[in-house]
Amino acid sequence: DYSQVELRVLASLSNDEEMIRIFKDGDDVHTLTASSVFSLPKEMITDDLRRKAKAINFGIVYGISDWGLAEQIKSTPKEAKNFIERYFTTFPNIKSYLDEVVENCKQNGYVTTLYKRRRDVGEINSSVYNEREFGKRVAMNTPIQGTSADIIKIAMLNIYKYMKDNNVKSKLIIQIHDELVFDLHPDEDYLEDVFKNIMEEASNLKVRLVASSSMGKDWYEAK
Repeated sequence: DYSQVELRVLASLSNDEEMIRIFKDGDDVHTLTASSVFSLPKEMITDDLRRKAKAINFGIVYGISDWGLAEQIKSTPKEAKNFIERYFTTFPNIKSYLDEVVENCKQNGYVTTLYKRRRDVGEINSSVYNEREFGKRVAMNTPIQGTSADIIKIAMLNIYKYMKDNNVKSKLIIQIHDELVFDLHPDEDYLEDVFKNIMEEASNLKVRLVASSSMGKDWYEAK
């Protein structure tokens, strides 16, 4: 499966220098986000603070509100608002990018993924407040999550071509979000590295895609 693919896509689409640097340096994005948001050195970041920073990172991808974040991390809305503001201070290009996506969607009525797949967002210009807010969240999230979905589909097509060209006996069983499950023939365990490499080369983002893999007699053991 892919490692933090949506955040890697976000870093690339927004061209945010700090988030790109974190990924290129191989640092833990959630730990460094926690260090910034909670104003603590990274050595003092606990598992709980990292978990909260993870909720902030992925919440930003989904256009989370102060109230929504507060509910997730068990804080007050005022605290959550401060956390989001600190987040955007750390990653200013992400804020600019999301605002631009929303404004373009208001003008065009749709958003697209990196690979030009389009989603209409009629709610963005609704006269009803809740519908407009939903439209904003869709506009912010679709290019990120949609591009991530495009990438794994590209990887699947490339894997299928490799399997067909090389007459492999193994089978691709299922895709779950950013994860692919294979039934490997006993003589083809080398395919673990082959498929991992194909996944990592599926897109030329500003930060490298990273995939991890595991094997087992069944899916439960592999997980």
